[in-house]
Amino acid sequence: MRFTEHELTAALTGAAKQVVAADRKVRKRGVDIDTVWDEMDRYQRFQVLDALGNQILPVLVALPDVDVAPGTRPTYTDAQVSEVVESLAADGGGRLRRAVTIKARTALVQVALASVPPRLDPDALVVPDSL
Repeated sequence: MRFTEHELTAALTGAAKQVVAADRKVRKRGVDIDTVWDEMDRYQRFQVLDALGNQILPVLVALPDVDVAPGTRPTYTDAQVSEVVESLAADGGGRLRRAVTIKARTALVQVALASVPPRLDPDALVVPDSL
């Protein structure tokens, strides 16, 4: 699938916020995830984004092309995402470890896809006369 840089960044950031929100310390504090994300320094955010980028970005790029109507997000079934994740997963570990890894990455990619902003209509873009 062809995503713009902005869409990939939004997808990765959305998935990273979900992973940080799942942390026990964050849940106990009961603070909004956006507040926690803003309180993290740049290096902490980089560490989370870097770790997730190696798992999510190859899958997003390998997803099949779909037509996306303006104002909507690209959607994929769990089976489509799982198939791509399986094809990219390493063969290390046992069957159970591989199955858990595939399920977890599939869920993570679905969270990332839900964070992609809706596509804009390229024909409706207005360019100012000053350009």
